[in-house]
Amino acid sequence: MAIHEDLKKSIPDAMRAHDAVKLQTLRSLVTAMTNEVVAKKRKPDELLTDEEALAVLKRAANQRKDSIEQFEKASRDDLAEPEKAELLIIESYLPALMSREEIEVVAKARMADLGVSNKTEAGKFTGILMKELRGRADGSDVKAVVDILLA
Repeated sequence: MAIHEDLKKSIPDAMRAHDAVKLQTLRSLVTAMTNEVVAKKRKPDELLTDEEALAVLKRAANQRKDSIEQFEKASRDDLAEPEKAELLIIESYLPALMSREEIEVVAKARMADLGVSNKTEAGKFTGILMKELRGRADGSDVKAVVDILLA
């Protein structure tokens, strides 16, 4: 089932369960996806492809992470907690990301293929890895692994 369609079908379940946080989060995600469909100059009742839906989910997750970080800097745990709850719900719809160990295996193989050996090529190498691991690995993890390998 498509991610966009799955989110829409989860709304009635959240309503029946009287889960206000999940309901609010799902509605905001479906709205964001509808906005994305309209931005792509398609009819609002069309569904996004899984790739497009994942981009919307990642954007929403990153927004929540940024909000949590800002609220915690300002010592506003009362505002950070709802964001954390929403982030957990959003992440449940995202595919599992690769661990640093898994990224390291791929990075070592690509280093050997490309002949990357020094720190000056780190940016270019990180870009190549990000293209290869798009959607499967977090960018900050990829950068950390590249920094360690080229240190």
